[in-house]
Amino acid sequence: MGVLVGKEAPDFSASVVYKNEIKDDFKLSDFKGKYIVLFFYPLDFTFVCPTELHAFNEKLDEFKERGVEVIAASVDSKYSHFAWLNTPVNKGGIQGVAYPIVSDINKTISQDYDVLVEGEGKAYRGLFLIDEKFIVRHQVINDLPLGRSVDEALRMVDALQYHEVHGEVCPANWHKGEKTMKESQAGLEEYFG
Repeated sequence: MGVLVGKEAPDFSASVVYKNEIKDDFKLSDFKGKYIVLFFYPLDFTFVCPTELHAFNEKLDEFKERGVEVIAASVDSKYSHFAWLNTPVNKGGIQGVAYPIVSDINKTISQDYDVLVEGEGKAYRGLFLIDEKFIVRHQVINDLPLGRSVDEALRMVDALQYHEVHGEVCPANWHKGEKTMKESQAGLEEYFG
């Protein structure tokens, strides 16, 4: 897997399903100046995937409060996304999901983010936190059967935003409101003292 952290996020233009409509003019760079959580999932109409899409949707207000746009992507067509979005939850659908779902039907976006599963034509569960300057600040890639933690994505947003505002670093398992440290030997000693 390639490491994109510290690099400009690969831009793309693609079709999306958003607010129960198909839109063919979605461009990631239109969100420059905002934080973005872009996450890839393997395929529509599968098993772990709807749990993740619903989990992100359940926390969507918390992302919005932090100024974060949530965007999902898979290699399925816009028509598959539309059908899945119109399938009830109790039938394995994602009805009610209220953020854009990108169609990477040509698999170029998955390739650019280096999450395409070789020989299988689907993406790993990649998540990328992109800052307001369009720089990737965090990435995590899960294998296909391993669902990700939406709370961890929120924690990383909080850590990044805290660091940007206060200049201090956030230690392991840090959560908003907890003790941080100055990025120095004295700061480390004070933290552990």
